[in-house]
Amino acid sequence: MGSEGNKMNDGTSYQPSKPTLCANGCGFFGSPATMNLCSKCYKDFQMEEQQKAAAKVALEKLVTSQKKADDASHVGSPESYGTAAEQVERQEEAVSAPAAVVKSNRCFCCNKKVGVMGFTCRCGSTLCGLHRYPEKHDCTFDFKGQGRDAIAKANPVVKGDKIQRF
Repeated sequence: MGSEGNKMNDGTSYQPSKPTLCANGCGFFGSPATMNLCSKCYKDFQMEEQQKAAAKVALEKLVTSQKKADDASHVGSPESYGTAAEQVERQEEAVSAPAAVVKSNRCFCCNKKVGVMGFTCRCGSTLCGLHRYPEKHDCTFDFKGQGRDAIAKANPVVKGDKIQRF
């Protein structure tokens, strides 16, 4: 009787699926919930999709703003439009131009990872604790010039009125 009960449960119980490798071929295992991609590849895929969507929205805004500007300034002049290929190239350049500035997490001199403890110099470099001083990393920033400018700005020249002699 006990074995008959097990046979009934075997047909209705959840059968675990065989692990499948990532569809990108990175060597990790994927799941059907992530389109047979591993977690890292799925995250990269989502980021890529978000970037494409943002670029599409920016491109549409650019196209609509150009159309409005063209309609307002050049009513029907064929020279102002150019070829369609030139317009697409200009739009792609405009979309790709505003690249995000990424702060480096490595020392400019020794390439050591600095993490959150990195020092940012006035010359724009990110440095470790050993190279944070200007004389240690051959800093190109003009500290004396900045000091002179600060003093000149803080202490304006005061000239008195000339005294008229009798």
